[in-house]
Amino acid sequence: MKAILVGFMGSGKTTVGQLLAERLHTEHRDLDDVIVERAGKTIQQIFDDSGEAAFRKLEHDVLKEALNTAGILSTGGGTPIQPANYDLLRDSEVPVILLNVKPETILARLADDNQRPLVKELGLNGLIGLKSKRDSRYHDVSDIEIETDDLTPAQVVDAILAHISVLQGRDVV
Repeated sequence: MKAILVGFMGSGKTTVGQLLAERLHTEHRDLDDVIVERAGKTIQQIFDDSGEAAFRKLEHDVLKEALNTAGILSTGGGTPIQPANYDLLRDSEVPVILLNVKPETILARLADDNQRPLVKELGLNGLIGLKSKRDSRYHDVSDIEIETDDLTPAQVVDAILAHISVLQGRDVV
């Protein structure tokens, strides 16, 4: 069993992905971490040194490879927005799970996160705008959608497992 987690930044993809992998006794991969490892530099350095097009190409290549491995994959918030990645996710036989979250929750969750300057730069109105631009892509690639605002990460994992067992017609755990 494996699953792909998509959603806006702050939706809990990495945290939930790690817990889900632990529950399923499988490996967890964070797409951004794999990209950083492959490039030998941070995402910001990739953007600064080579530009967004180079980052998106690397992201696509890493996503394509990751889809052929076992385990749980947490994608970056912008991954499904790119047409080539969108197509890969739409065509995947692996369940794609949208962790949906309200902009107010994003701000609360990421208020002290200095690794995401975009959150502070955009503010609530900017986040609402960016999220609304991305929402249709998230919904289009997803087999399962879970509202995470009022759930703990463990509750989100329980909800994922319940939905996946329905999709597969059997108990997952």
